[in-house]
Amino acid sequence: MKNAHIYLNFNGQTEEAFNFYKSVLGGEFIGDIYRFEGTPDADKLPDHLKNKIMHMALPLPNGVLLMGTDAMEEMGQKLTMGNNFYIYLAAESKDEADTLFSKLSEGGAIEMPLADMFWGSYYGAFKDKYGVQWMVSFDENES
Repeated sequence: MKNAHIYLNFNGQTEEAFNFYKSVLGGEFIGDIYRFEGTPDADKLPDHLKNKIMHMALPLPNGVLLMGTDAMEEMGQKLTMGNNFYIYLAAESKDEADTLFSKLSEGGAIEMPLADMFWGSYYGAFKDKYGVQWMVSFDENES
């Protein structure tokens, strides 16, 4: 396996969510932001869907990409936000873990507050305001 990436589907909120993630995590979007208006069948789409995101990507450290699309019901896709994934962020310090956790969890629901855990990590988990589940961890032994 060359790499692993994270691909998220949203119900029309991809651009808003990715701008939020970029504001917290930094970086610049890779390449073009592809919209459905650029697809061969764009003339068959309702106007309100043409500007939705077909694909965009934000680079994270170590070559990992956070990628996303709008999975719209009017285009035959049925999006069910579930609890079958988390994005795991390994922080370089407790301070960085605190910053990432507080900014990304704003407006969301905290599942487990950041705290020192019995296994030796400083760890917490939450669902952000877009329904995406995150784990933030700092482990002094891994830095």
